[in-house]
Amino acid sequence: MTRYLHTMIRVSDPAATIAFFELFGVREVRRYDNPQGRFTLIFLAAPGQEGVAEVELTHNWDAEAYGGGRNFGHLAYEVEDIYATCRRLTDAGVTINRPPRDGRMAFIRTPDGISIELLQQGEALSAQEPWASLPNIDEW
Repeated sequence: MTRYLHTMIRVSDPAATIAFFELFGVREVRRYDNPQGRFTLIFLAAPGQEGVAEVELTHNWDAEAYGGGRNFGHLAYEVEDIYATCRRLTDAGVTINRPPRDGRMAFIRTPDGISIELLQQGEALSAQEPWASLPNIDEW
């Protein structure tokens, strides 16, 4: 089973973006600050959609202009077995841009270049080859 998780967009002003979403009933449901990575993740959802269909706002603390569509980040899906899913995708000719080395997360791209994050349902799986030693193909 695959489950839709969220869509990520990058924002330069979290407060203004949250206020915008609140105008039509979408509210902040959780937040994660990462001082080491210098970013904040803020998850928003409509009432009753918490954990079902969310928007992830990513605020990078260092100023950056997001021209050329860089403000759109990725779609995220939870999968039952990240290794089996990546194997199926690879067998179909899909490039795994960020392999699931950690048994938890992988990134792929649609034919139009839209980034898709795949996340392992539940706990991360134990590292498996060939995934554990594959390098990233490009930035996700």
